[in-house]
Amino acid sequence: MEIWDTHCHLYGVPGRTPDERMAQLIAYADRMGIARLCVFMGMKWSYDPSPEDFRKQNDEVLQALSHWHHRAFGFVYVNPKYGKQSLAELDRCVRDGPMAGVKLWVALHANAPELDPIVERATELKAVVFQHTWIKITGNLPGESTPMDLAALAARHPKASIICGKAGGDWEQGIRAVRPNKNVAVDLGGGDPAVGITEMAVRELGAERVIFGSDAGGRSFASQLAKVQGAHVSEEAKRLILAGNLQRLLGPILKAKGVRL
Repeated sequence: MEIWDTHCHLYGVPGRTPDERMAQLIAYADRMGIARLCVFMGMKWSYDPSPEDFRKQNDEVLQALSHWHHRAFGFVYVNPKYGKQSLAELDRCVRDGPMAGVKLWVALHANAPELDPIVERATELKAVVFQHTWIKITGNLPGESTPMDLAALAARHPKASIICGKAGGDWEQGIRAVRPNKNVAVDLGGGDPAVGITEMAVRELGAERVIFGSDAGGRSFASQLAKVQGAHVSEEAKRLILAGNLQRLLGPILKAKGVRL
């Protein structure tokens, strides 16, 4: 089966430069038969990046992609606290550059109104929005979104294509939280390969709303693939999760950019 990974980083991968890290990431992907990667955020992260910081991180991803456009796509990292600068960065990297999506992390909760212009612009450009979500029993970071926060955002933007990163961490809650939002798919990346996550996601959302992601280099490709390859779901569901669904979500923007798959 073809495999596309929706959730990869330069952070946590050996290498002194973006080029070295990307080459290493591709080498790891090749071992596991992964055809395409989505990469976002730079070599050194920050929870609440300034415009200068997120531009630098995006430049690192652009450099990492420069020799690997046939294997990888980029998502632009922005901070909704800086609306004007985030929109300019979205235009620079997506409208005028090769990136195909938007990455939102922990600067602001996903239900904050500051995200609306970013999601609206992403939707205009046919870009996918990937929002990190988490539910911690010890309490989330100050701006860290829960799947419930994301559900509120998705309800305001029903035409947006949104991915719920990590299925909320506490995936039994996370999957149910976004179930009513037909424009939201869940990413299986991050966390240990717990039994039942893929089966529940398929049962509650349908296989068409479940996407393979690894969170490499924070997690190994092998451990995250095990969630899908070892799941008790149909072979057709596995095909959709491992590549078909991400191909469908990225299809409109890649077609607009003239990218042949």
